[in-house]
Amino acid sequence: MMPSIRARDKRLEVRTTQEERDLINRAVEEIGTDLTTFVVANLVDASRQVLADRDHFVLRSEVATQWDKMNELPARELDGLRRLMNRRSPFGE
Repeated sequence: MMPSIRARDKRLEVRTTQEERDLINRAVEEIGTDLTTFVVANLVDASRQVLADRDHFVLRSEVATQWDKMNELPARELDGLRRLMNRRSPFGE
């Protein structure tokens, strides 16, 4: 996905090896864009992929049904967790 044209006023500097730079330059040339657009678009895409499972996730219909069923089950009483939550905090006064 190519970003829309807008004023870019923040600078990002990246160090590469000569081999990495040559590869990037070849890719930029191949798709017919400029280096900034190529780098920003790919960094934004990679960033979205990294953050995707932290923001939202998509399930197939049958898996979503299973997920809903699991979430409708009553909470289990976990004795160890109950003891932990009732214990005085070591960070309290």
